[in-house]
Amino acid sequence: MYESPGDVLTIEELATYLKISKSSLYKIVREGKIPAQKVGRHWRFRKGAIDLWLEEPRVSKTDLGGDR
Repeated sequence: MYESPGDVLTIEELATYLKISKSSLYKIVREGKIPAQKVGRHWRFRKGAIDLWLEEPRVSKTDLGGDR
C-alpha cells in the first residue's frame, strides 16, 4: 500500500493535529505511549498509526478508582 508524503507527520504537525503542545507530545513520545519512529534526531509519525492509536480504548484514573 502506497502512502503519500503527507501521511508522515513531524512533531509540529502532530502536535497541531492532536491539539496539544509540542512539550506535551515530546513527553508522550519519551514515555513510549504513542507510535513513533526516530529518524536521525527527528521524530516522525505515520498518520494511519496515530489514527489507530486514538481509537484504542484507554483506562482513565476514574476507571481505576482515583480522583474521587
